[in-house]
Amino acid sequence: MAATETVNSLRERLKQKRLLLLDTDGSISLSLSLFVLATYAKSQGKTPVCFGPTDLVCCRTLQGHSGKVYSLDWTPEKNRIVSASQDGRLIVWNALTSQKTHAIKLPCAWVMTCAFSPTGQSVACGGLDSVCSIFNLNSPTDKDGTIPVSRMLSGHKGYVSCCQYVPDEDTHLITSSGDQTCVLWDITTGLRTSVFGGEFQSGHTADVLSVSISGSNSRMFVSGSCDATARLWDTRVASRAVRTFHGHEGDVNAVKFFPDGNRFGTGSDDGTCKLFDIRTGHQLQVYYQQHGDNDVPHVTSIAFSISGRLLFAGYSNGDCYVWDTLLAKVVLDLGSLQNSHEGRISCLGLSADGSALCTGSWDTNLKVSVSQHWP
Repeated sequence: MAATETVNSLRERLKQKRLLLLDTDGSISLSLSLFVLATYAKSQGKTPVCFGPTDLVCCRTLQGHSGKVYSLDWTPEKNRIVSASQDGRLIVWNALTSQKTHAIKLPCAWVMTCAFSPTGQSVACGGLDSVCSIFNLNSPTDKDGTIPVSRMLSGHKGYVSCCQYVPDEDTHLITSSGDQTCVLWDITTGLRTSVFGGEFQSGHTADVLSVSISGSNSRMFVSGSCDATARLWDTRVASRAVRTFHGHEGDVNAVKFFPDGNRFGTGSDDGTCKLFDIRTGHQLQVYYQQHGDNDVPHVTSIAFSISGRLLFAGYSNGDCYVWDTLLAKVVLDLGSLQNSHEGRISCLGLSADGSALCTGSWDTNLKVSVSQHWP
């Protein structure tokens, strides 16, 4: 009990110290960041977000997995989705018709992540086997009708939690792992180009759960970890993180760059999403919905609308909130709509043009919702 009291006291002192630093050293730059965020929203020509359930249509339910859906990704050309499930399969879907174009049996059933290459010709996946496997969708199938692995990226000492291709490149991707590191891979050679973290003091001190690469500067990426922090990295300087972002009180399960590349969002087990500025290091906004009980649902996945005005967040209790990023208010709960998921929202993502949202769930289904009113 004495040890617990000491830890809580130190945690509170640390929290107050961070707030003090923000007040004394960062108030000008924080105010500037908020002003820039507001200016960015106004530049989109948008009035305060207001739309109802009739503005959103769940037009497709993608059924075919026999296990919990853990991950999904869209192709840049909008109409295809790849999903990974506990049933040990990757399925590539035509989102417009709900048809399956590929069903890939994986070498390891415990898959946790999947991603499309920028050209849409390949898919990558990883999981508890600590390997990132690459599949060329144009490869001929074997005698069992499945596509063989075209490349296996081995080197992590823990599970592969997330993978993302470097924008506009089919030859490089970044993975995060339970070994506390992120790795930049050369897919052509199968070798590690750079390792981020690990023995370096500025690296994560617990499992890394997610990564997001900046769309405006592909050399920069951000990672989220079980150490309750997010870290910004430059692929040209692997020896240290550019900046570390504190503020969460639980695992950071999801990170996503804001459309302009100057900010990024996070989702955590503490039930909050946060918006950070990469230039000042300051927290700009907190997105939290009060609950009547003490069982706060975890944030499992996040995504931004094309303009950045909306933040989509999936939760462990099946909710899927649409937040106004500027006002930090929920404008819609997709979990309350008819034909919503019946289990934990494990993953979500927007199509390249921003008109369609796909959500994946532990209920084994994916749902595609379309709106013409998302700013």
